[in-house]
Amino acid sequence: MSYAEHFISYRRDVSEKARQYASGLMQAGSRKNIYAISEVVPDTDERNLQQFITHSKWSTREVLDHVARDADELIGDPRDAALIMDESGFAKQGKKSVGTSRQYLGRLGKVDNGQVAVFGVLAKGRFATAIDTRLYLPKEWTDDPRRCHKAGIPESEQVFKTKNQLALEIVEQARHNGVRFGWVGADAGYGSSPDFLFALEEAGHTFLADVPKSFVVAELDPQPTIPVPSGKGPKARRSITAKKTLSVEELVESCSVKDWRVCEVRDTTRGSLKLRVLRKSVEVWDKQSKRARRYELLVTENMDGEDRKYSLTNEKPSTSTQRLCWMQRQRYWVERCFEDGKGQCGMADYQVRLWNAWHHHMALVMMAMLFMLSEKLRMKDQCPLLSCADIEKLLAVFLPRRDASPEQVYSHMQRRHEMRRRAIESHAKRHAKRRSKVT
Repeated sequence: MSYAEHFISYRRDVSEKARQYASGLMQAGSRKNIYAISEVVPDTDERNLQQFITHSKWSTREVLDHVARDADELIGDPRDAALIMDESGFAKQGKKSVGTSRQYLGRLGKVDNGQVAVFGVLAKGRFATAIDTRLYLPKEWTDDPRRCHKAGIPESEQVFKTKNQLALEIVEQARHNGVRFGWVGADAGYGSSPDFLFALEEAGHTFLADVPKSFVVAELDPQPTIPVPSGKGPKARRSITAKKTLSVEELVESCSVKDWRVCEVRDTTRGSLKLRVLRKSVEVWDKQSKRARRYELLVTENMDGEDRKYSLTNEKPSTSTQRLCWMQRQRYWVERCFEDGKGQCGMADYQVRLWNAWHHHMALVMMAMLFMLSEKLRMKDQCPLLSCADIEKLLAVFLPRRDASPEQVYSHMQRRHEMRRRAIESHAKRHAKRRSKVT
């Protein structure tokens, strides 16, 4: 089945608009919003593209599932591929864009107004591409049905879900699509709670997830028990333990220098990547279950003692430390994947407000990212250093482009100036409103 068929199964054929939008994402310059696309792609205009991305009825889910299956054909592997959970934030002004609120945006490294989405990235070695996403809706949104309705959020999605729950949905969808991966990876934001790790294990998945330095473990089985009341008071419902627990940071600090070893992880452009590594078997308990679970704790840092990472895995204890280090450091390629998605495929350049439009945009971005990956794989022997930036420059030459007359260039410039003027006026009004509230 071709991707075009996803766009012609409804009342009208929008496959040509989909092609135009996707091609624009890969050649419209440094900022690939709808207006920039309409400036370079022939036979397009801003209004038609906005209509397509916002109101056309094609299924985001069908396109993302197709992307996932195609990505599996390219880099899926039941041993050496990973499905890595990560999130990305998108700064936005105002309150009307779906899911927008003041929240931590990793891209900016601070709390700001914007949207946050959870992504699933399939990675194998240095090749990685996003295959699924879920937009995070803060409680201030899910507790306000009227606001959700205005943003076009389906009733079935107007339920608060944590980012961990969204990540688990992505993992389950990947398995439903037959995507092959050896383990699930995640950063410390997802590994902060034992619940996420336990859920992955109970679903039959191997995981290697970063955890924060405050994550609590025990060296010995904590042997949780429910205390027996001494009098006629209510029965205790929570288990307790008399065994000593401590944070992973405290555990590491209690280890001697002899417990560390040097591990060679992979070759890089700057030579071999070597890490200092500490590995221990630990017990993890969620303070509710009747038993703790035994996992491997992996701690790595650069040779100068910087960039320390704590990870837990349910891999077999017989798995070599060198392989666990390699698995842990696969997340580096996910960051590169997001850089390419935002820099060369317009992931963060959208100008939409509604639920349907946001998901349509992300589905087309992932189609573009998959194309970039397929080209890098196809040319890996002839042109091993081929990058997404290289492909974008080539596409700008070979794809059809609009030949703009001087009048059109001037018209586009006037349009940009008008948009900038409106943004300045809007910002001034918001600033004046805040000042009036203070006074």
